Amino acid sequence: MATVLTPTTDMDRETWLQWRRRGIGSSDAAAICGLSPWRSPLAVYLDKIGELPDEEPSEAMEWGVRLEPIVAEAWAERTGKKIRRRNAILQHPQYPWMLANVDRFVVGENAVLEVKTTSAFGADAWADGAVPDHYVIQVQHQMAVTGCEKAYLAVLIGGNHLECREIERDEELIARLIEIEAEFWRRVEERRPPEPDGSEADAAAIRRLYPESVEGKTVILPPDARELLEARRAAKADLEDAQARLRAIDSRLQALVGDAEAAYLPGSSKPVVTWKTVISQRVDTEALKAAGLYEAYTKPSVSRRWLVKEDAINE
Repeated sequence: MATVLTPTTDMDRETWLQWRRRGIGSSDAAAICGLSPWRSPLAVYLDKIGELPDEEPSEAMEWGVRLEPIVAEAWAERTGKKIRRRNAILQHPQYPWMLANVDRFVVGENAVLEVKTTSAFGADAWADGAVPDHYVIQVQHQMAVTGCEKAYLAVLIGGNHLECREIERDEELIARLIEIEAEFWRRVEERRPPEPDGSEADAAAIRRLYPESVEGKTVILPPDARELLEARRAAKADLEDAQARLRAIDSRLQALVGDAEAAYLPGSSKPVVTWKTVISQRVDTEALKAAGLYEAYTKPSVSRRWLVKEDAINE
């Protein structure tokens, strides 16, 4: 049975985030396992040690929060089950770093209900009874913390279609999850960051951590950075070779398509290639400058330009 780390009734977002940094939540679990589409182990680590700046909730996240009670109630009406809220951050009785915020508990069952919303573009991930892996990990983490035997998922797709799923407790998966999370939390306590995994989530986290350079500041890289630079040069050469092969293949295919809009393989009912004319409108910046309007309708954008000077590697 889970213990209550802290009640969350009337708790503001900043305070809630501070409490969540005391352990690993169910939404962190998939990222730690390398299965999250949005976050990486490094991003979670930086958040837990308080180095990653807080990110404002996206519009999709905001609407997910607004729609959660509506979707939960719709699920209850459809299934005939009763649900209740538990406004608290829950804590595993044996592993205090395992935390969970549960959307709803199912009355009369040892079960949780997790509510999701997604756009129509996410429908394929739920087709034919499927459940995305990162959500499986999330609810198994919740069941580990709460001791529940089952999890229900209610997902609103495209704002007009409700999908319902049931997931049974998986003791083998939970045991492995505890091992992975225990090792991750040791890293947090010992300040041993995980290696970047090359994901866009990693890149986004590093950009948030270091959004701007300090004018005039320089650093000396450690000796083993030379190996990284050599590996990067080799990877770049492989990429350029692959891109050249891809261009050659596309050119051959384009020559076969000619001035057609679409091409089919023999006996196929769907086109395998399309090559349609696209007309796009572009802003004439020179005309705006000539009219004295360019500065009035543009604003500076702050970013950092990444440049590796390969001719300096072997100096």
